Amino acid sequence: MNELIIELTEINPRDFFGLENANIDLLKKYFPKLKIVARGNKIKAYGDEEVLEEFDRRITMLLDQFVKYNKIDENVIERVLLSRTREDYEAPAGSGEAIIHGVSGKPIKALTANQRKLVALMTKNDMVFAVGPAGTGKTYTGVALAVKALKEKEVKRIILTRPAVEAGENLGFLPGDLKEKLDPYMQPLYDALRDMIPAEKLASHIETGVIQIAPLAFMRGRTLDNAFVILDEAQNTTHAQMKMFLTRMGKNAKFMITGDPGQIDLPRRVTSGLKEALLVLKDVKGVGMMFLDDKDVIRHRLVKEVIAAYRNIENTD
Repeated sequence: MNELIIELTEINPRDFFGLENANIDLLKKYFPKLKIVARGNKIKAYGDEEVLEEFDRRITMLLDQFVKYNKIDENVIERVLLSRTREDYEAPAGSGEAIIHGVSGKPIKALTANQRKLVALMTKNDMVFAVGPAGTGKTYTGVALAVKALKEKEVKRIILTRPAVEAGENLGFLPGDLKEKLDPYMQPLYDALRDMIPAEKLASHIETGVIQIAPLAFMRGRTLDNAFVILDEAQNTTHAQMKMFLTRMGKNAKFMITGDPGQIDLPRRVTSGLKEALLVLKDVKGVGMMFLDDKDVIRHRLVKEVIAAYRNIENTD
């Protein structure tokens, strides 16, 4: 009798096996000629070589589906097992398609026309500036694109960074070591990642350095290659910081720079590195620029009103 051993390394076996191994029981139903055993992080199957080859092919399809959507259920399993090709069970790519599927299969989509343009711009350019007011989904869309690139093995790591300029606060007064002081400041980046990557896998990626979240100063001297890199809150960079960051770009790298020129926390008379870069790089081929506006705000409806109200008083100063 022939044996096939499949080891699950990228995903949580409990999630793949299902509650009380319900998904494995369904596999047994479709492959009655095989003896299938699921234990630990391995699936073992015993039987004729021809049937094992088909089982191996179908399990690979299911694993790919799980990695992409972060879940499988009875309907998905049946579709995959009964389909002849991937095209038969997977929705075709097109507008409105999710960028990725997050935790529990939640679809993460570009929700506005400008967000969709941002996604398209990122596929055509290696460096993209996404500029707009609070709540327009700049960072969230960027993180989704980074996770997609990592899942599809287009890059080997994700690097998320922010300049450590506090909005009227001082990190020195916060308790704890450097990491404990910086974690709350990096919270929006963690929040986005937690929506998109299951907790255990996210913790593993952070521990192994596949995902790195660090203040901008930590980028100095590095060459960032094979990476999707997001500089968030870029309006708070100085000329020197922005130049330093942009020149870190290595081979096979994607850079997204996000910011809101209306929320600059730099000292007076210090030029924003973001504003300067938008002028300096506007005609450089391979650099894309997307300007989002109030129509792209996807938070509470009052956020649009707040932005408009503040713009009125700032324009009269």
